[in-house]
Amino acid sequence: MAKAYWVTTYRQINDPDKLAAYAKLAGPAISAGGGRFLARGMPAKVYEAGLQQRTVIVEFDSVAAALATHDSPTYQKAMDTLGDAVERDIRIVEGAE
Repeated sequence: MAKAYWVTTYRQINDPDKLAAYAKLAGPAISAGGGRFLARGMPAKVYEAGLQQRTVIVEFDSVAAALATHDSPTYQKAMDTLGDAVERDIRIVEGAE
């Protein structure tokens, strides 16, 4: 079974305090779902049409595990805390085998 990658890019951060409160809840929720944080922060370098945006990459054992984690009550509580504090893009991508 192919691994899955949850990739989040932050277009805009409107409320850093709410983002910090979200992170305190989201990190444990993602880890409890089997997620392993591979990278988080600003890009070291961008190319072509790349944007200087905070990026987070989390690895899961499967797409099903990533989806279940995102849709879990624990992660959704973190999302409620986040509210409109950020504009971001979340993608779940199946890994190449």
